[in-house]
Amino acid sequence: MQHNIEEIKKKLKSKFFYDFDISKYTWFKAGGRTAIYCLVYNEKELEIILNNIGNLQYEIIGAGSNILIRDKGFNGIIFKLGKSFNQIFLQDDLINVGAGILDKNLAKFSQENVIKNLEFYSGIPGTIGGAVKMNAGCFGSETKNVLKSIKTINKKGKIKLLSKEQLNFKYRKSSLPKEDIVLSAYFGVKYGYKDEIDNKIAEIKIRREKSQPLKNKTGGSTFKNPNNNFAAQLIENAGCRGLSVGDAFVSDKHANFLINTNKASATQIEELGMRIIDKVFNKFEIKLEWEIQILGSQ
Repeated sequence: MQHNIEEIKKKLKSKFFYDFDISKYTWFKAGGRTAIYCLVYNEKELEIILNNIGNLQYEIIGAGSNILIRDKGFNGIIFKLGKSFNQIFLQDDLINVGAGILDKNLAKFSQENVIKNLEFYSGIPGTIGGAVKMNAGCFGSETKNVLKSIKTINKKGKIKLLSKEQLNFKYRKSSLPKEDIVLSAYFGVKYGYKDEIDNKIAEIKIRREKSQPLKNKTGGSTFKNPNNNFAAQLIENAGCRGLSVGDAFVSDKHANFLINTNKASATQIEELGMRIIDKVFNKFEIKLEWEIQILGSQ
């Protein structure tokens, strides 16, 4: 398979790196290496690459905020979408947003153009591609409320346009196949009032700074909120505050955030998460579900 890549990369502007330390591109700053790391130049080249990697497993890394690479690494290819996926512009009554755009930059663009209902993206650490796949949201808003349609590419290199309805959004998930990669997304435009939009974004910033460990090495929210419950509250009430495994700790500021305080391994972080899952289940008979994506073999 490496031979195939060596052949095609001569004709591409995309960059390939072998046995690459991917941990430095994750917020946790922990974990192993990936067999291949690819910085993708544009849509056309991604199509060519997908048509030439056979059954090699692949994943997309956006901002690296909700991902944990296990210490043994990832035996496949991890894609990072390049600058051509970072375009954002108004198109009639829609905002056309490249999958590589940071969520906070969509919020900033909307703020500058006095477009409302997208302020919540200022509170989500990730990229639009990931936000679409997992129906990301915070502070009472979700992607499904504002998205109109998306453009994707599948493992055979076929590009599709999909409406919001075709994605069957549920809490923190969509029906988009795991192998499908979001290329761009289209959001509805509703103009508002500048002061109201500015105030909402400022309020989200204050709430995050007060409640989340933003200056620590963390992966964002660790577990999904169960029905009619809050994961952080369940974790606290199960006695997990201060729980640690090696250098991996439960945040004192927000119990649903795990922190790498020094040089925690991915194994320690995952083990800490598993202990939390067990303690919450033993106390409440509620099984927490990971929101963080864990990649690689154990």
